[in-house]
Amino acid sequence: MRTHYLGHIVFYVRELDASLKFYEKILGLKRIEGGELSFKAAALTSGRTHHELLLIEVGDRPGPSPGPRRGFYHAGFKIGDSLDELKKAYHELLSAGVQVKGMSDHTISKSIYLHDPDGNEIELYVDDPDVDWEDDPAAVLSPIRPLDL
Repeated sequence: MRTHYLGHIVFYVRELDASLKFYEKILGLKRIEGGELSFKAAALTSGRTHHELLLIEVGDRPGPSPGPRRGFYHAGFKIGDSLDELKKAYHELLSAGVQVKGMSDHTISKSIYLHDPDGNEIELYVDDPDVDWEDDPAAVLSPIRPLDL
C-alpha cells in the first residue's frame, strides 16, 4: 500500500465556536456548511480536498482519559481512489498482523481505523468516486454508517 497524502486531522476541542474563529479568521480555512451529525462538529478546508480539518466539541475534558478528550483524535491518510484499493489495504494490514479497530462509510469516503505503535489513531481512506463533494460540500458532514469489507 502507498499513502497518497495526509488528508485531514481531527481535533477534539473545548468550544467549537472559539476554535472556528481561530481556524477561519486567523488561518483562513473555509467552513463546510450543512450536514447532519449527531454531535457538535465542523469541517474546514483550504479548498484542496473535501476537508483537511475536523473539529469535534467535547467540552472541558482534560488530558488522556477514556473517551473523547481535548487534543489530537486522529490523522487521515488517503491511500487510493477505489474501494478495491481499500480492500487490498485491509488484507495487507491483516497479513501484517495489524489490528483493525473499525471501518466506516462517511459517504464521501470509506475508511479503516487502526492504531500506530504508540496508540495514535490512524484512518486510512479512499474517496468515493460516486460522490461529488465539490458539488455537494454538505456531504462531508453526512451521518457515519458501518462499512463491511
